[in-house]
Amino acid sequence: QVQLVESGGGLVQAGGSLRLSCAASGSIFSINDMGWYRQVPGKQRELVATITRGGNTNYADSVKGRFTISRDNAKNTVYLQMNSLKPEDTAVYCCNVVTIVNKGYWGQGTQVTVSS
Repeated sequence: QVQLVESGGGLVQAGGSLRLSCAASGSIFSINDMGWYRQVPGKQRELVATITRGGNTNYADSVKGRFTISRDNAKNTVYLQMNSLKPEDTAVYCCNVVTIVNKGYWGQGTQVTVSS
């Protein structure tokens, strides 16, 4: 089992920045990929960014050039630096990890609200 605790969400004006963190505990030796997804009420959850254990990254087109995902394997933590935020970035952001046996775990989510 893996437990995930997210932090760093909040309210910010358009053009501002936030940094999300997600700390993993439990069977952390089995974590492979880590990532962030977001969901708006009434819409499907969408991928924001992922990062492999080796540091390879993948981003949604809508956040490329504005968001940066990183991870600290020693701290079992994944980060999402969000710059130049837009109102359309408003969502609940959820941390996800995938283990070496392809089992996924989700955090509880953290609200990000960008005002215009």
